[in-house]
Amino acid sequence: MQIELTIRSGGKRLKGLTSESRADQPLVTVITAVFNGQPYVAQCLESVLRQDYPNIEHIVLDGGSSDGTVGVLRQYDDRIALWRSEHDRGIYDAWNKALLEARGDWICFLGADDEFFPGAVSAYMALAAKNPQAEYLSSEARLVFPSGKEITIGRPWAWKEFSRRMQTCHVGSMHRRSLFERHGHFDTSYRISGDYEFLLRSRSELRSAFLPAETVMLRSGGASYSSAVFYESNRARHETGGVPKSLALIDLSLELIHCKARLLAHHILDSMKQRE
Repeated sequence: MQIELTIRSGGKRLKGLTSESRADQPLVTVITAVFNGQPYVAQCLESVLRQDYPNIEHIVLDGGSSDGTVGVLRQYDDRIALWRSEHDRGIYDAWNKALLEARGDWICFLGADDEFFPGAVSAYMALAAKNPQAEYLSSEARLVFPSGKEITIGRPWAWKEFSRRMQTCHVGSMHRRSLFERHGHFDTSYRISGDYEFLLRSRSELRSAFLPAETVMLRSGGASYSSAVFYESNRARHETGGVPKSLALIDLSLELIHCKARLLAHHILDSMKQRE
């Protein structure tokens, strides 16, 4: 029993079972970083396993959870490519570690509390085949709030808008390996907006394609939906995106106002539901 408790890694790859890219079926690497994610991580793993695309490897990096997450990962030991549990310095550090293990031609990032819809990866690979020059593929996504409200987010990438705010949905979106070969990995000095900063590095040269359909469900909450994300995004668009500091500060002010208005609206909605 003691031996099992000390096991902090697993997956098919450790048993010599690996996936390889094929000309007609590029290998897709799905990366998930998790920390104390027991309530939802199994649903995330299942959503990847249910994909009908036949060439996927799922790499899960756990930050040393203490809530039973590792026990869940052990249950999927024969069905996911690789998992490891160890201390990390945040989500982008975990993603960078996973990138060192990734073998896919396309790489995407799926949160532990997010889920792919059926057929999502196949739809993305069909989009990639129709757009052979594209290095970044995004889609629409369903955002679910604690109140139960659901909205669709995610618009096509366009530099003029992207340089001032992230209008694409990064969850589940696909990055061709060449992006990381050209720009390196994520900047771990960012805690929330490192994905936005990474995509800003290509500036107007990013080659993108858009899928006008929902491919993923994500839950609202946590650091990514706090006001802190706007301060980090402001830094990224100025330092990496080249937006003048004065314009970046104007955008920051507007975003904070909109954020406070949204939070107030959700608070009012929750209060009304509690009275019903």
